[in-house]
Amino acid sequence: MGTNTHSHHNQVELKYHRRKHKEEMKQQLISFLLMIILTLASFAAVIYRDKFSPYFTVPFILLLAVVQLIFQLYYFMHMKNKGHSTQAFFLYSGVTVAAITLLTFLTLIWL
Repeated sequence: MGTNTHSHHNQVELKYHRRKHKEEMKQQLISFLLMIILTLASFAAVIYRDKFSPYFTVPFILLLAVVQLIFQLYYFMHMKNKGHSTQAFFLYSGVTVAAITLLTFLTLIWL
């Protein structure tokens, strides 16, 4: 009886892991497709740059780059998973320091 219960437990655990991996793969494919779309939108902005103002094109491409960076960190670098809080803290701290430094230099240059 104990072997049968153990076997049933393994089958349930296997089904759970397969379903979880299937969901993870689906999320990765969706985020990959979104990143391809963002990349194509960036290329389109560069190709048709003569139709748009540079004041639109440059911030648009930068915005798409930031969105793509967030997707890559969140899905492909697995920052959404448990156990990555220390790495996420240092990463986001570095991004915050870099953003503050950039804003400081931009303020000094433009004022």
